[in-house]
Amino acid sequence: MEKIKSLYEKYREIINYLIFGVLTTIVNIGTKYALLFTIFDAKNAVELQLAIIISWILAVLFAYITNRKFVFESKNKNKIKELISLLTQILVVVGNYILSKIFVFKKVD
Repeated sequence: MEKIKSLYEKYREIINYLIFGVLTTIVNIGTKYALLFTIFDAKNAVELQLAIIISWILAVLFAYITNRKFVFESKNKNKIKELISLLTQILVVVGNYILSKIFVFKKVD
């Protein structure tokens, strides 16, 4: 048992990141299906997209809160600045995807 505890302490950040990553996925999927089985109609394209957007936002917030507290153990008092930095990273990833699709990997006819 001491060996396991020692390994956990050594790799605490990585292990916690993986655990909360899985939980974030569960929050995302669980929220989406909960919305689709209660409030929204999956056959309606707009309602389906709303369920996806809401579940994604909740998953990102869950990931931020849990990563801040349990993974990286942030002591930064400026939570808004941290959250904005998280959102900026998301915009960079989305922007990178779009630019890559349009300019780097464009289809040649």
